[in-house]
Amino acid sequence: MVNRSFVKFVTDFGPLLVFFLFYYNSDKNLKIAIPPLIIATIVSLGIVWIIEKKIPMVPLLSGILISFFGGLTIYFDNAIFIYIKPTIINILFGLALLFGKYYTNEPVLKKILGKSLLLSNEGWEILNKRWVFFFFALAILNELIWRTQSEEFWVNFKVWGMLPITIIFTAFQIPVMNKYKINE
Repeated sequence: MVNRSFVKFVTDFGPLLVFFLFYYNSDKNLKIAIPPLIIATIVSLGIVWIIEKKIPMVPLLSGILISFFGGLTIYFDNAIFIYIKPTIINILFGLALLFGKYYTNEPVLKKILGKSLLLSNEGWEILNKRWVFFFFALAILNELIWRTQSEEFWVNFKVWGMLPITIIFTAFQIPVMNKYKINE
């Protein structure tokens, strides 16, 4: 029996670990670290497919963009492509939340999380707006970092900065979730 939590953890963070191993063992060379990242990402998506018989949209989109922008970085020998990937992902997520409501007649977050989190419509509206601003702020922050800092700083920020920022932002949403929670 496969422990799904362990598999999810490995498939989510395994490619990142592979990237770091190759990046720091190659004198911080993106050209050497990106191909194993792409391969590890594809393998992790394959594992998810084998176990779940489906691939969730966010990991699939992330895998496609990692492969696409990583491939462009290698082909053109220009790191700008991998630098802008987080910017583009965050802008796409922000736009999806911003304009998705017009196609679904309710906040996209409610469509995604509505079965596991019961909130009033007002609560979903507030959370959706906050996440829109958050994704756009992360996009701007990524642009500022890669344009003003070293490659190594950006690589470390991408993992050790963006992830904690996201966790902290999520934690700050708990009061809203508690305030607008619908009791069954």
